[in-house]
Amino acid sequence: MEYDTKGKVLKKSVVWKELYFYRKSDALYQITVEFCKRFLPAHGDRTVDQMIQAARSGKQNIVEGSEDGLTSSEMEIKLLNVARGSLQELRADYQDYLNTHHLPIWEKSNKRQQRLRKFCHSNNDFSDYEPLLAKMCDEEMANLALTLCHQTDKMMLAYIENLEKKFVTEGGIKERMHAARTGYRQEQDAYMKALEEENAALKMRIKELEKEIGKLRNA
Repeated sequence: MEYDTKGKVLKKSVVWKELYFYRKSDALYQITVEFCKRFLPAHGDRTVDQMIQAARSGKQNIVEGSEDGLTSSEMEIKLLNVARGSLQELRADYQDYLNTHHLPIWEKSNKRQQRLRKFCHSNNDFSDYEPLLAKMCDEEMANLALTLCHQTDKMMLAYIENLEKKFVTEGGIKERMHAARTGYRQEQDAYMKALEEENAALKMRIKELEKEIGKLRNA
């Protein structure tokens, strides 16, 4: 990012809908809603509200973080970390479900997990997953959600690390405002200096012309 010496201090807007990890988080939210409808009690189980709220908080904090990032890098980083925390909570809920129902959490060496990881890596939107859900049992849907949780978190972590590096080197809005003001003053100083030099040159030329006129009169 370069500072705009003409007074622009806001960062370039990020289209959060295009972020891969947002799209995955949205798919994860809708998958979680479907999972809870199919495999958890409609009433009397707080886990349903907890899982849906954690999934929703994950994607919503990505949106808010990206919007707030226009003016505050600190707030963007904070909200994205909140989103990560929510998705980690959701991941724990899916793990608890599998454990309490004596179902396996698929290991990396599991061929089904390898195929699932490859599919999730290449597909980001709920529309990619929706046709598959009706055929999935709870074990399969939970492991799908866990895979998406892991991949989304990994992508967000890399994104946040990049934001932190930029913040260290470029600063927040205060630093950008200072740079913009400094750049504006430098432009004004350079402009005034050029005017002074031009004025001095004109004065010298006027004196030269006056001398030439004097010589002509005395001739």
